Amino acid sequence: MAMVAGRAGVSGQTVSRVVNGSPRVDPATRARVEKAMAELGYRPHRAARALRTGRTQTIGLVVTTLATVGNSRMLQATAEAAEERGYALLLVTAGDTVSDAFERLRDQGVDGAIVLNEASALTTAEDRPEGLRLVVVDAPAETGLRVVHSDHAGGAVAATSRLLSLGHQNVWHLAGPADSFAAAERERGWREALQRNGLTPNPVVRGDWSAESGYAVAGELLEATAVFSANDQMALGVIRGLVENGRGVPDQVSVIGFDDVPDAANYRPPLTTIRQDFTALAVAAVDALVADIEGADIEGTEIEGAETGDAASAFDGDTQTIVPTLLIERASAIRV
Repeated sequence: MAMVAGRAGVSGQTVSRVVNGSPRVDPATRARVEKAMAELGYRPHRAARALRTGRTQTIGLVVTTLATVGNSRMLQATAEAAEERGYALLLVTAGDTVSDAFERLRDQGVDGAIVLNEASALTTAEDRPEGLRLVVVDAPAETGLRVVHSDHAGGAVAATSRLLSLGHQNVWHLAGPADSFAAAERERGWREALQRNGLTPNPVVRGDWSAESGYAVAGELLEATAVFSANDQMALGVIRGLVENGRGVPDQVSVIGFDDVPDAANYRPPLTTIRQDFTALAVAAVDALVADIEGADIEGTEIEGAETGDAASAFDGDTQTIVPTLLIERASAIRV
């Protein structure tokens, strides 16, 4: 670092600030230091930095499964967001409890952890080991932890309202697992949209997020003219089941999904759906965790790149941020 400082004509403290990503460096000075680092072949030594700062620049990611599209996409997006901030990512899986996963992370010396979806349902403030900073994705704000989640309820309202605006007299709901926060929020949004229009919700038909479960329960939806599915995979299965039972989609039944998986535009018919912005969700989670690790104040920060184009959501108080969702219209929902 002394050689870099000499080459760039700055102090050692300035080099340290550049290496650690501090915003308190003039852009021209930063460029000069980075040029000197490149010319001298200087690379920060992660282990040495950890000894000096007490931080390993590593964060954990706790999951129960990577079989779901949401979790696999969040893994990719979180890894990219962490790398951009100079952090490595360590993946651990949780079983029936998260305690063992947290202990493994502590053994690895991580600076903090992000807990995803199904694992979030197992996590409370009491579960957090002392000194381990946590951000949970898809959990109620009442957990006592910092929470980040998509606007599941708002997306469900948008989907249900769109189907009603197309002339459907009611909307059936193919819900996700009963113990899922995301599924519960989407069901809540569906109910609220119907009740605002003076409609009584039909009984919920429930799947397990898989296309197979959507196909299996299609027979319970044969009376429907409009179905809001809690995710795209179940929508794929229910479309197949409806068609095999003589109910054409979208001619006789309109279907809207949730997530906007990469293949949604190639379903038959192309699927109208609610898009989750997994990149913005991961960025919000990583930013919240890194700010906690580094002692920064993140209240009121914006989420860059949110799909709505608005200055994306802010933290509600000090503990929660909600990432907007977006209705993507294709061919699976039409006017009656």
